[in-house]
Amino acid sequence: MILLADGGSTKVDWCLTDKGKAVKQIFTKGANPFFRTSGDISGELRRSLAPALSDSSVEAVFFYGAGCLSPEKNEVIRAAIADSLPVKTIEVGSDLLAAARSLCGHDKGIACILGTGSNSCFYDGSAVAANVPPLGYILGDEGSGAVLGRLLVGACLKNQLTPGLKEKFLDRFRLTSATILDSVYKQPLPNRFLAGLSPFLLENIIDETIYKLVFHSFKDFFIKNVMQYDYRNYEIHFTGSVAFHYQSVLREAGENTGMRIGKIEQLPMAGLIKYHSSLEKSD
Repeated sequence: MILLADGGSTKVDWCLTDKGKAVKQIFTKGANPFFRTSGDISGELRRSLAPALSDSSVEAVFFYGAGCLSPEKNEVIRAAIADSLPVKTIEVGSDLLAAARSLCGHDKGIACILGTGSNSCFYDGSAVAANVPPLGYILGDEGSGAVLGRLLVGACLKNQLTPGLKEKFLDRFRLTSATILDSVYKQPLPNRFLAGLSPFLLENIIDETIYKLVFHSFKDFFIKNVMQYDYRNYEIHFTGSVAFHYQSVLREAGENTGMRIGKIEQLPMAGLIKYHSSLEKSD
């Protein structure tokens, strides 16, 4: 049996698999190595993960997570797993690698993430071969939930929305100009606050001002990121909640910029199970 992990800053989705089939799913708190130590993560895994696997023989763990961007940060996760589970093989990779392997399998392709943040890469069939830096929601992250929320707030406070929508938006989230500015400039994790506002866009996507806001943010993502890869010869695949829920707008923006959109999946786990199952069969 192998244990796969899709790790975010908020939660980690663990899936125990046997010969390509999901056997058990377990959730633990987020394990971003930028915010947590090996000892901290290990303690939680001993409490929340290890007991759930006590009757299973885990041969290998493949952890893909946010913040796993360097050997040093990957070691934080690897050490935590090694300290909490009796397993010999432990591999740690980025959430972008998870997206690429899930979406492209063993084929070359362009894989993208559109969730709270955004990211993209050209994948060579086993590893990330090229990556345009996402730069976060202030300098980049085009098309992400955080940027969509930021654009929505800006359009709202500068009176760029269809008449009546500003009041509807502020009432929907019980916000004022003062509370918005406080949440963005003074409170922690403003990217999550902004991303949490983006569902309003989906709820009102038929409105012209809303549709254009989302459409042009996706076009920015394609122009500033995907166009730096060999997009004319490869399909562009997506995973993430924003990509999944806004896929009709995303496909139109892709078509408008000359892209061939392939898979759009909400989560990477099913594809990761398939990818690692194929490796087991070839061994």
